[in-house]
Amino acid sequence: MRDKIRMAVIGLGERGYDLLCYVLLSQDDVDVVAVCDTYQDRVERAQEKIKKEKGLDAFGTIHYKEVFEKDIDAVLVATSWETHIEVALYALKKGIPTAMEVGGAYTIDELWDLVKTQEQTQTPFMFMENCCFDKTELMATAMARKGLFGKIVHLAGAYGHDLRKQIAGGNIHRHYRLRNYKNRNCENYPTHEIGPIAKLIDINRGNRFVSLVSVASKAEGLKEYVKEHAEEYPDLQDAEFKQGDIVTTIITCANGETVTLRLDTTLPRFYARDFTVRGTKGFYEQNTNTVFLDGYKEDSVAINAYKRLIDNGVEYEKEYLPTCWQNITKEQMEAGHGGMDYFEFRHFIECLKKGEEPAIDVYDAATWMAITALSEQSIALGGAPVLFPDFTNGCWVYRVRKDVCEF
Repeated sequence: MRDKIRMAVIGLGERGYDLLCYVLLSQDDVDVVAVCDTYQDRVERAQEKIKKEKGLDAFGTIHYKEVFEKDIDAVLVATSWETHIEVALYALKKGIPTAMEVGGAYTIDELWDLVKTQEQTQTPFMFMENCCFDKTELMATAMARKGLFGKIVHLAGAYGHDLRKQIAGGNIHRHYRLRNYKNRNCENYPTHEIGPIAKLIDINRGNRFVSLVSVASKAEGLKEYVKEHAEEYPDLQDAEFKQGDIVTTIITCANGETVTLRLDTTLPRFYARDFTVRGTKGFYEQNTNTVFLDGYKEDSVAINAYKRLIDNGVEYEKEYLPTCWQNITKEQMEAGHGGMDYFEFRHFIECLKKGEEPAIDVYDAATWMAITALSEQSIALGGAPVLFPDFTNGCWVYRVRKDVCEF
């Protein structure tokens, strides 16, 4: 591997362009030498940014296969949900190490294609779930590893994000969410919440998801929103949306844990991921940064005690926060989402340089993305249980834990 990794970026919408500007161009050992998007203006904008920041004349195209004709060492796939796997498959077959952005899968078959292709080609692959690198999730995982919560029994997470404006403006902003919300009803964006949960309970490495049940509420939020903003969205006045406002998913695990997920993107709310860990000796709750451990005084169970414990998670940071977060710099924090984007990409880059397997691999990608396709099936069947495929083909029993950082 060269001292400087020659990287391509395919997909230059909001996420892809932000990663280019705030993460990749800030890395001294990365040169972005090729960019691609289906829209020419996005390609030109990226080329201008690379020229301004690094003085490089990056190759640009609207046809992603042309990128792989260039001399590149790795590729970031940040295209629409529908094309993530298609582009990643092409990259893997070309032998180009691949960092694939998140999203839900449309079919289980495409996930099997991804797994089998990576196994056959042995091309390095990492699923870029940045929440696995976030501060609170990593601290709670470290505490769980040390046994503070006892035996883990239940975990929860959510993607709580008011996206009504973004979704309704899909045609204006050339965003893929609008067509998905019109045509699908599923847990369409599960990986921000399930990623950290899966790492904490060793999914695919000593544990696995066994079954799933999903139910969806009616779809009223977007319909009401576009009617109240008729002047902004005249083309959506007669639109029907299949995506339920709230989708609730329950997952059972081979080692006995249960997991609840909630998709919550089309009703008024503040942003939250609701990451929660429950064990026989205590719990962690992300929204309030609260740690509660068995053995607190009796009056601590009262309702007023909850208010006293809010944000007491800061008291555990010195002992349980990973070193990278304890020593985070201003530049790293500004590289995207408060620092987790920086740590995520450093992990990918360092694994490439050292020839090591990333901690979030193709089996994780397939398992986490499968939630979307499986939830769609379960909802259509009235909330019937659906079995999870085992993408490791039984290897989960003996695969060794691999965390995204040292605790």
